[in-house]
Amino acid sequence: MTWELFHFLRPAWLLLLIPAGLVTWSLLRRQDPMRGWKRVIAPELLEHLAISKKERHSRIRPVFLLGICWLLGILAMAGPAWEKEATPFTEDQAALFIVQKVTPDMLAEDIQPSRLQRSAQKISDLLDLRPGTKTGLIAYAGSAHLVMPLTADPDIIGFFASELVPDIMPVAGDEPLQGVGLARKRLQDSGLAGSIVLIADAVDPSYAAGLAGVRGADVHILAMAAGPEVVPPPGSPPAPALDKKSMREAARAGGGALVLATPDDSDVRQLSARIERSIAAAPAQEGERWKDTGYWLVVVFSVFVLGFFRRGGAVRLSS
Repeated sequence: MTWELFHFLRPAWLLLLIPAGLVTWSLLRRQDPMRGWKRVIAPELLEHLAISKKERHSRIRPVFLLGICWLLGILAMAGPAWEKEATPFTEDQAALFIVQKVTPDMLAEDIQPSRLQRSAQKISDLLDLRPGTKTGLIAYAGSAHLVMPLTADPDIIGFFASELVPDIMPVAGDEPLQGVGLARKRLQDSGLAGSIVLIADAVDPSYAAGLAGVRGADVHILAMAAGPEVVPPPGSPPAPALDKKSMREAARAGGGALVLATPDDSDVRQLSARIERSIAAAPAQEGERWKDTGYWLVVVFSVFVLGFFRRGGAVRLSS
C-alpha cells in the first residue's frame, strides 16, 4: 500500500462521521445507569456506592457495535483507494487499425496470387490470432478512406479487405501518411490504446519523417513484396521489388517493426506478437480507474452487524 496515494473517492460521505459521532455519544449518555444518580450524589461518593461495575463493562455494549458499524459503513461509502485498476469496459484495449495500400503495384504477382490478394489473406490470418480485438480497415492510394470502423467482427473486415481493388480508389497515387494519419485519429477518438499495421509493398524514404510524427500508436509494416531474386510470372503487372532498407527505416520511424511476408503464418504470428508488446507498453489513459477498496470494509461491517442478532443486542434510544 502506498500511503502517498491514499485518498477517498467520495470524501463527502465522511461528513456523516459528525452526526454519527454525536448520536453515539448521546446514546452512551442515555444508557449510563448512573446518569440519574450523578445529579443528586457527589461523584466521589457515587464511585464507592456503585456495585458490579466490572460486570457491567465485561460485555460488548450494543451502542459500541452500532458506532463501529456506522464508522465502517461511512468509510466504505467514502471509497478508500490507493492503487489503480483496469475498468471493466476495457477488455478490448488491443484495438488495431489496418492500413491497406490499394494501388496497381499491389496487383503484381511476385507473391501469389497477387500482393493485394495475399494481403487480404494475411489480414484474415492475423485476426484469427486476435479474437475479440476491435479492428478497423483503411484503404489508401492517392487518398485515404475509412473502409470499416472499429469492429470485433473479423468476418466483416476480411470480406471488405478481399473486395479492395485499385479501380475503386478515387485518386491515384501513393500516400501512406494519409492512411496512417486517419488511423491514428480514429484510434484517438475511440479512446483505446492500439497499434497500426501498414500493409504495403514499398514506402518512400521521404515519408519516414512523417511517420515519426505519428504519436499515440506504433506503426508496424507488413512488407507485401518479394525480393529481387524472385522472378514474377509472365503477365504480372510491373512493380518494384522489395526494398527492405527503406521499409525498415519507415517502420523504425513509426515506432514499430518491419515484418516480411512469408508463405506460412510465421509473419502474422510475429506481427501479432509485436502488436501485443506495443499495446502492453502503451499508457492506459482512459482504461484505468482508482480501485475502490471500500467493498472489503463491507465484509467487516457484516461481521459486526451479526452482533445485533444476539440476545440483548438491541440499542435502546430512550433512557
